[in-house]
Amino acid sequence: MPTTTISDVRTISVNVSDQDDALRFYVDMLGFEKQFDAPVTDTMRWITVAAPGAATSIALLGADPEKAGTDTGIRFVVPDAAAEHASMHDRGIRVGELLLWDGVPPMFTFDDPDGNRFYVVEESW
Repeated sequence: MPTTTISDVRTISVNVSDQDDALRFYVDMLGFEKQFDAPVTDTMRWITVAAPGAATSIALLGADPEKAGTDTGIRFVVPDAAAEHASMHDRGIRVGELLLWDGVPPMFTFDDPDGNRFYVVEESW
């Protein structure tokens, strides 16, 4: 059986159409922290953001804006899904229905300005 020395996930990438707009959304609307912002080319920057205290960051990629607007499959955890759902809705974030299914933790979806879909799941269910 193969072995690995991989120990964690540092960064995942999300395609965005405008890196400045995306950065404002993730920092100002979601409350994430900007961790890194450096030029890579004349037209693109390497930008990473993360939830406060999170080990994994999100890179906001502007290299191929036509790929923006996908279901990322990324799930964020919160202590109270209903409270976070209400808070995000009140901040003007596009949230989906709060799902309360038997045998499954409470969860909902939200979209960033490019239509990238994320999931929020209650952690201590």
